[in-house]
Amino acid sequence: MKHYILLALAILLVSCQSQEMIQLPGEHPGMPKPSLEKAYFAGGCFWCVESAFEEVPGVHEVISGFSGGEVANPEYKQVASGATQHTETVEVSYNPKEVSYGELLVVFWQQINPTDAEGSFVDRGNQYRSAIFYKNEEEQKTAETTRDQLDELGIFSAPIVTEITPFKTFYKAEDYHQDYHVKNPVRYKVYRKGSGRDQYLETIWDAETIKRVKEALLPMKFKKPSDEELRNTLTPEQYKITQKDGTERAFKNEYWDNKEEGIYVDLVSGEPLFSSQDKYVSGTGWPSFTKPLENSNIVTRTDKKLLATRTEVRSKNADSHLGHVFPDGPEPTGQRWCMNSAALKFIPKEELKKEGYEGYEKLFEKS
Repeated sequence: MKHYILLALAILLVSCQSQEMIQLPGEHPGMPKPSLEKAYFAGGCFWCVESAFEEVPGVHEVISGFSGGEVANPEYKQVASGATQHTETVEVSYNPKEVSYGELLVVFWQQINPTDAEGSFVDRGNQYRSAIFYKNEEEQKTAETTRDQLDELGIFSAPIVTEITPFKTFYKAEDYHQDYHVKNPVRYKVYRKGSGRDQYLETIWDAETIKRVKEALLPMKFKKPSDEELRNTLTPEQYKITQKDGTERAFKNEYWDNKEEGIYVDLVSGEPLFSSQDKYVSGTGWPSFTKPLENSNIVTRTDKKLLATRTEVRSKNADSHLGHVFPDGPEPTGQRWCMNSAALKFIPKEELKKEGYEGYEKLFEKS
């Protein structure tokens, strides 16, 4: 009887451990698992494409494998020989509430040379071609739209030839190919550098190009909620300042003396506005900056509500009243962007990626 009890306990323990092992990032015991979607991309060596997607917030799992061929359950050696017509592909499991299919496509285009029809970088042959395998008409339309928009932007010196084709089947590659960049970091780095992938991508994707592509390919991310939503989510002071052009008390607000590193975004829409690197002590009792972080998110208007004419500052997408800009700031701009804390949300540099602002992490690398 004792042996049966020990056996039952062992089975129960293994069962509990197995449940813990499959817990996804962001989950907690007792919480329902998020509903995940799957997307399929081919961009040459699947080690490199897998590692790139694993860094994307909202992506829960990336598996290396094969798609596009006719042979069932192919082995890597078969695919590598080119005999099966498969291409090295990754299966990306993602939460559409955290990251959109369009955003995944933007990441994908930044990992490949889409003008190469004969392979990818040092790897030649059909098995290393770039491709997007769509599961439905919506994915097809999104993929084709981003391709056409990239062509129009003239990012590449030749036409894009990446295949956009229906998804049929996906076969998982052998275990030693999964997370290869983690299991074999030295070999992975040597291969990646020797392949020419990084050298090519660095010549195409500078910060300004990435910004242009995101603005062109992705729908407007920063939107203003309805007035009803704003009344329910904002405090009375936040609503008065952002929606009714109010002003908070000097020295009695959240960020006037904040010295942390990070960025300040619009409280209502989340659009990036200012950086801590441009913040200075103005002595006025309000958070002050020498310049905006993103001029494209800022709108200025003439304000004649008081006896003196001032320049009002508003956010572009949310149309929030932020504050005013004055010509009495320090060099090099000579400007003082005097903002209301209640119109801003501060994102510390450590949380930029978590909050979806990873593109600004480079601002704080040296500091």
